[in-house]
Amino acid sequence: MVALGFVLGLLLPLMPRAHTSADVGFRFASYIDDHMVLQKEPAGAVIWGYGISGATVTVTLCQDQETIMKKVTQVKAHSNRWMVVLDPLKPGGPYEVMAQQTLGRMNLTLRVHDVLFGDVWLCSGQSNMQMTVSQIFNATSELSNTAAYQSVRILSVSLVQAEQELEDLAGVDLPWSEPTSDKVGGRERKRERRRHRCERDTSSGCHPHDQPGPGTNCNRENLGHGNFKYMSAVCWLFGRDLYDTLQYPIGLISSSWSGTPIEAWSSGRSLKACGVPKQGFILSDPVSGPSEHSVLWNAMIHPLHNMTLKGVIWYQGESNANFNRDLYNCTFPTLIEDWRQTFHSGSQGQTDRLFPFGFVQLSSFLSHANSDDGFPQIRWHQTADFGHVPNLRMPNTFMAVAMDLCDRNSPFGSIHPRDKQTVAYRLHLGARAVAYGEKMLTFEGPLPKKIELLAHKGLLNLMYSQQILVQRQDDKIFEISCCRDHQCKWLPAPMNTFSTQSLALNISSCDGALVALRYAWTTWPCEYKQCPLYHPSSTLPAPPFTAFIANQMLGYHSKAAK
Repeated sequence: MVALGFVLGLLLPLMPRAHTSADVGFRFASYIDDHMVLQKEPAGAVIWGYGISGATVTVTLCQDQETIMKKVTQVKAHSNRWMVVLDPLKPGGPYEVMAQQTLGRMNLTLRVHDVLFGDVWLCSGQSNMQMTVSQIFNATSELSNTAAYQSVRILSVSLVQAEQELEDLAGVDLPWSEPTSDKVGGRERKRERRRHRCERDTSSGCHPHDQPGPGTNCNRENLGHGNFKYMSAVCWLFGRDLYDTLQYPIGLISSSWSGTPIEAWSSGRSLKACGVPKQGFILSDPVSGPSEHSVLWNAMIHPLHNMTLKGVIWYQGESNANFNRDLYNCTFPTLIEDWRQTFHSGSQGQTDRLFPFGFVQLSSFLSHANSDDGFPQIRWHQTADFGHVPNLRMPNTFMAVAMDLCDRNSPFGSIHPRDKQTVAYRLHLGARAVAYGEKMLTFEGPLPKKIELLAHKGLLNLMYSQQILVQRQDDKIFEISCCRDHQCKWLPAPMNTFSTQSLALNISSCDGALVALRYAWTTWPCEYKQCPLYHPSSTLPAPPFTAFIANQMLGYHSKAAK
């Protein structure tokens, strides 16, 4: 999603490979590079590349000039690919990875240096994921805070489209790098870091030499490089928050493109499973990037599928508010399932079949559209119409509610709020609970578990499984569907009394049958961090919902009562 004046979506020129051998027939995959993070135990990291058909490839992992392990494989005919799975390793490093190709008397060697083992997260979506650190609140402070996070490594994929699934990335905007910024003080420290970053090994053993080579990441500041141009702020801040908790290396891969609908990020098979039509829809203004089916899946996601991942975070949906909106409750969960299956298979089973998948529920937007239903419907469909995650259709998922992070004065348009710190913090809480199994950690806001109709009192009582904090009473954010003479209309249900786990709504305005209830069902439900309901200990906002009222029990549904 891109605001007026920030229309991106241009196809950038392809970046050359960071470093290959003199013989281009033998090389690592495009994203295997100096400073990378490989997935730690219990999974095994996948190392792969291209070579001469029939050649033997020996992959050696070294640390402090000591060989840790060796793996031997053959270059496959036709595909000219080779692949090994390393034994699981504990977090840490640095290591060196060496690949040696042997065919007859020919012997070629490749190396990558300063390799860490930790958790690898893929970050994808549209412009709110693509926004960089320089575009967010307190950018100067955030950009100066990189020295303590040199074990959080970052990579950004080039903006490329493809009609068919690519096996390797066509381009990398930012090769694996330690985080740097021009706001970091200390010229000598920066010069020393750059010197190490330019190290290149050309020897035949596990011994580093200071010899700069082509494609090294020298003299480049990589956080806040430009508006909507690497590195993703949400991705970086999420990884930084995880590192603060885990205290071991984190690898972050940003692969996102502004103004793109989910159809561009989905495989053909997943779109077919949801019955997505190939033609017949007029694209709305928010769709400014590639919208053709699967073109970004083919070029920016599928080439990564051999990589061993810990998980994925996703921030997308604005471009579907008026584009195949009613299919999003299928296309999004199906995308998650398809990505999981593809990465599991591509990594030889090393990426977990149900790897954790986190996402950001859409924030607010000052829309001038006639209908105010687009964003609420997408927010709802992002949960597969359950209102919360994990759920039966979306296992092992987590969500950051962002509807209270509105930004009227964002220079990038209100659809691009600048508070990405809170987004990342809420996402990392979900990751700690779902991906890392932290018990007793609150990671989602309160959602009612039961509705009780007290008709004689003119009240509707909501009971919550969590404690609730009523930050302010609101007369309009709750609405009831009131039906009479076969016609229904939504009416405000003012908040009345409340306790630590219940809330009563005044329904006296309804003189017919009360059939449904909804909460925060607008594009802009409240001002910045001023929604009525939160969890008291963690200030997580209550998510939006819509529900039938039947038998005094809660029955969530995806359509407004008719």
